[in-house]
Amino acid sequence: MTNKTPRIAFVKARWHNDVVDQAHDGFVAEIARLIPGAVVDAYDLPGAFEMPLAAKKLAQTGQYDAVVAAALVVDGGIYRHDFVATAVVTGLLNVGLETGVPCFSVSLTPHNYQETDLLTGFYRDHFVKKGAEAAEAVRQTLAFDAKVAGLGHADAA
Repeated sequence: MTNKTPRIAFVKARWHNDVVDQAHDGFVAEIARLIPGAVVDAYDLPGAFEMPLAAKKLAQTGQYDAVVAAALVVDGGIYRHDFVATAVVTGLLNVGLETGVPCFSVSLTPHNYQETDLLTGFYRDHFVKKGAEAAEAVRQTLAFDAKVAGLGHADAA
């Protein structure tokens, strides 16, 4: 990791925000433990489909070292959730490849999700864990990026 304090954008879909916000909470808690002082800016969007474009706009500002996107894309009885989930993950991957800013997905697509207390409670807890896992992935990736960036400077020394 560099000496620079990392700044991370966290994009959240508002559909099922009671569940999705738990990923943000888990991420913020874990990133504070892993990279003390890291800055996390949260952004709300209507749904998952909007996340890749938002991630690209945020990455292109040059202000962020990473972008994390969280959503719960549910199977509402029609198959469009598969298209949305694929578009979101592919879009986030492409943003990272195009901008050089790593993008991370905490976007889950459970089958047969019903808004019952039991399932909603399970996914709330699960999203806290997934947010924490994303924080670890960000830490590892930023450490890798710093190591790779140092390779070019080793030749100059």
